[in-house]
Amino acid sequence: MKATALEVENMTCGYGNAMILRDLSMKIISGESVSVLGKNGMGKSTLLKAIMGFLPKARGSVRLFGFDTTRTRPHNIARHGIAYAAQEQPLFTDLTVRNNLEIALKHPETFDQLFRPITHLFPVFANRLDQPAGTLSGGEQKMLLVARCLMLRPSFIMLDEITEGLQPLVIDNIAEALKWERESHGTTMLIIEQNIQFALKVTDRFQIMSKGALVDSGCCDEDGASEKILRHLSV
Repeated sequence: MKATALEVENMTCGYGNAMILRDLSMKIISGESVSVLGKNGMGKSTLLKAIMGFLPKARGSVRLFGFDTTRTRPHNIARHGIAYAAQEQPLFTDLTVRNNLEIALKHPETFDQLFRPITHLFPVFANRLDQPAGTLSGGEQKMLLVARCLMLRPSFIMLDEITEGLQPLVIDNIAEALKWERESHGTTMLIIEQNIQFALKVTDRFQIMSKGALVDSGCCDEDGASEKILRHLSV
């Protein structure tokens, strides 16, 4: 029986006195990839921020790989092997591609070894390590965010709307990189998305969020999965 990577129990949290998530519970098994889909403003990004410790919890608890992280600060949560790419694209635009990739490495001397697979997953960066990240295209910046997550050799990756505004070829590239990561390292993933086809391609099961609650779920390979999700997103 596989261990539990993430367990959220009856979590209520939000911004100030405005509670966005109310008594939310979810569980992700180690090695599993789960997508959370829903319309804008339903609390999807809030969920990741709460798990990462950026938001205080009014009630409930969060456990990552068996550790209670409910009151843990974000930098200490990251030390549990958690890689997080926020929707706001938190790149250091004045720094180079290399600086952005190595900034979170525990051992900078391992850069060359960790970067080697990145050159195959995202060939665009192979000869552009000295380029300022702020001069990359929007799609290249999103790929850099994913590459930085992979460089950390994480146990758990959380991505927030990573495909937003991207061209289909870039989306396919990111999907293949995430599939490679899971096949190579068994990395657990929690992916916030509105791109249904991307979510079905890279995750094992999906959950639907509406008004701060998880209201439906299913397996990504089940018949009618896409139609089931569309019923929620089109209402």
